[in-house]
Amino acid sequence: MTLLTPQPTPQPTPLPTPLGELHLVAAARPNLPKLAALWHALPASRLPLRPVLLHTGQHQDPAMFGDHLAELGLPAPEIALGVPGGNHAETTGRTMMALHAAWARRRPALVVVAGDVDGSLAAALAARKLGLPVAHLEAGLRGGEADMPEEINRRAIDAVATLLWAPDEGSAARLLAEGAAPAAVRAVGNAMIDTLRRNLAAARARPLPEELASKGLAPGGYGLVTLHRAGNVDDPARLAALLRALGAAAAHLPLVWPVHPRSAARMAAARLALPPGLHALPPQSYLAFLGLLAGARLVATDSGGVQEEATALDLPCLTLRPSTERPVTLKAGSSRLVTPEALPAAVAAALAGDWPRARPIPLWDGGAGPRMAAHLAEVLAA
Repeated sequence: MTLLTPQPTPQPTPLPTPLGELHLVAAARPNLPKLAALWHALPASRLPLRPVLLHTGQHQDPAMFGDHLAELGLPAPEIALGVPGGNHAETTGRTMMALHAAWARRRPALVVVAGDVDGSLAAALAARKLGLPVAHLEAGLRGGEADMPEEINRRAIDAVATLLWAPDEGSAARLLAEGAAPAAVRAVGNAMIDTLRRNLAAARARPLPEELASKGLAPGGYGLVTLHRAGNVDDPARLAALLRALGAAAAHLPLVWPVHPRSAARMAAARLALPPGLHALPPQSYLAFLGLLAGARLVATDSGGVQEEATALDLPCLTLRPSTERPVTLKAGSSRLVTPEALPAAVAAALAGDWPRARPIPLWDGGAGPRMAAHLAEVLAA
């Protein structure tokens, strides 16, 4: 009998010494609540790393980025590259070049990237090509749509990242099945939920926007809508079908829609009008949006982050996509994939109480930030 020689368990790349700055890369609005969870956990961790917020510039206007910083307890970015968003190649390429130049002058000990936007991919690639370790916050998400830009980004980031922080055990198991080193993977929980818990009381205390209150809307008396993904808003026919479905759903319940700039531009280009029953708002700050979400009867969305927040709030979530990279929200019960054609009936069912309550998701307990810091401490001590 031939005995196989046991192979050593692969270890994550150790952080360089001496330790210095920890660069938290924010490219777009969705990155901020996730990075905030780690930012607020670092002081108690006593790690010998100084956090630095770095803004690539993918989202630049106040409504989509700047107004959120103070509400999340984050400082103004110490490093601001000013690279605007464009098409995928332009955003990724220009951001990589700007980050390479910045990190050649000011080399951090570790780079943290969050989510799956183009700026996050650019940061992961630029850092690794400079020999910098990278932690991916929100690793292991997979939606199965191979051509979706976000799916391409998240897979590529996970392939090069040094540390992989998964939001749930299923995502961590997926990373291990794909061949990630066990010591690099850690199921830390959902950073979005840390930030939601930290801010929920303040959000609930905010009054509804005057334009809604003046129309007689009140908490519990409306549904919330978000739409921004290319698959929903870039094709005029698809967008028109969604608007018709929202109009039909609004016959059951008034719908409030903070309109993303991308969606507004696509509607204007296609000359599509807002159907009756939909109340449009400009993009909202973090607290204002969370307050709207907490006061809604239900939400119809194509946002992964809103799926997570709705699940944490036990809110019926009608996910307007053919698949989701967050299947854990479907397993929790309160989120369902809904086609435009099925949306009005789904709204009626939710209002009638024919909708399951959300089951708690392990690790979605507000402790993701401390777990990330603890994993960093383990790596430093290795």
